[in-house]
Amino acid sequence: MKAQKLLVVLTAVNLGLLGYQVIPPRSAGASTDDVPAVLRARSLEIVDARGKVRASIAVLPEDPKVIWKGKPYPETVLLRLISAEGRPNVKLGASQMGGGLVIGGESNPTYVQVLAEGGESTLKLINKDSTERVIKP
Repeated sequence: MKAQKLLVVLTAVNLGLLGYQVIPPRSAGASTDDVPAVLRARSLEIVDARGKVRASIAVLPEDPKVIWKGKPYPETVLLRLISAEGRPNVKLGASQMGGGLVIGGESNPTYVQVLAEGGESTLKLINKDSTERVIKP
């Protein structure tokens, strides 16, 4: 009788393992079937647990009121990574004039700026005591 019970238990276990192999259980995570291939939007904001914007990417329209190097500020794609205090410590931008990267430090005005506009490139370093160094090729 013991052998028969053992065979029934082993058969049930084997059927369970076979069922698991044939029909895997649904995972608790999101499936990729409902994920769009492309996400299209005019801007994107990522917020922290308190609802504060911590990262954003947006296309900023041309602003004729702001003059940059003698011309209206051009349409720009801008990525900002923002600290918990609300300071954009990283900015990466691109426009028809070129691209730029600004990395800010903990204290104002500490930052590094890398620009490539037109046919010129510059690297600007500024410390918290406003000591500035500009490097051009």
